Amino acid sequence: RISYDPTRYPKYIPEAYCLCRGCLTGAFGEENLRFRSTPVYMPTVILRRTAACAGGRYVYTEDYVTVAVGCTCVPEQDKEAEGTNSSMDK
Repeated sequence: RISYDPTRYPKYIPEAYCLCRGCLTGAFGEENLRFRSTPVYMPTVILRRTAACAGGRYVYTEDYVTVAVGCTCVPEQDKEAEGTNSSMDK
């Protein structure tokens, strides 16, 4: 996807998004719902236009935004395991 913001430089930033809920695994690349596809983010520096003007030109400030750059697979947690703390069992 392309993120657009006219007050930012660059105005257009490509962003990744996950196409599947699960992950494609196995010899034939079938979707496995025991894993979930989750975005990977990276902080990126952009220039943000301010309301100020200097010498007839816009004034920009540095800003950090988080951009999705890809997707990765993480194991789905079991419903039973979510409510228990394994360290308490010891």
